[in-house]
Amino acid sequence: LIEKMVQADGIILGSPVYFADVTTEMKALIDVSGYVTRGNGHLLKRKVGAAVTVERRGGSIHAFETINNFFLINQMIIPGSSYWNFAFGKNKGDVLADEEGMQIMRTLGENMAWLLKKLD
Repeated sequence: LIEKMVQADGIILGSPVYFADVTTEMKALIDVSGYVTRGNGHLLKRKVGAAVTVERRGGSIHAFETINNFFLINQMIIPGSSYWNFAFGKNKGDVLADEEGMQIMRTLGENMAWLLKKLD
């Protein structure tokens, strides 16, 4: 995954929210890739990064900030959307019924694509 992140122009990291934070797998990716890329000349510097979280009810801000802090400490550029990049759902596929959440994701995708074109 680290190699793919280094090769990419833009990176979207997403996680369900468990106990107000990202999953242990996402945290491991953040920790290991951060250590490797920062220790080898800041390999993610000036790449575009977007965080996305899915939660049943709450805790999303902390998880969202966990991912964004990874982007910021790696000197990455973060595009915004029309609201925080959250969607709500309890079971697999439930987020598709979150109309506002889906619109936020579409706007995020548009803004990320626009930013990537500007940086090219």
